[in-house]
Amino acid sequence: MGTAHAYLLVAIMLEVVGTSFLASSQQFAKLVPTLIMAVCYLASFYLLSLSLRELQLGIAYALWSGLGIVLTAGIGMFVFRQVPDAAAVIGIGLIIAGVLVINLFSQTSTH
Repeated sequence: MGTAHAYLLVAIMLEVVGTSFLASSQQFAKLVPTLIMAVCYLASFYLLSLSLRELQLGIAYALWSGLGIVLTAGIGMFVFRQVPDAAAVIGIGLIIAGVLVINLFSQTSTH
């Protein structure tokens, strides 16, 4: 794994943590979860921008958002006890398939 991919992986994790705290912020009414969310989002976008030194914008953003969606859905299920319906599970499966196709078969994943 190269530096750009490491930046992207940490950016994805921070985005997932930030989104989890967004749910806990109660529409920005709770200060600490709101601040944690803001710091995570800022750091996530900064690291995403660093990954763009080597990765193409569209590919990096597709991976960042796709994996963020899948991991956030997992947090929703296991932490917040939100149960997805069949259509949501199929959609999440398609996102995972898209991420795999990009990583395994695309020749455009780097500049």
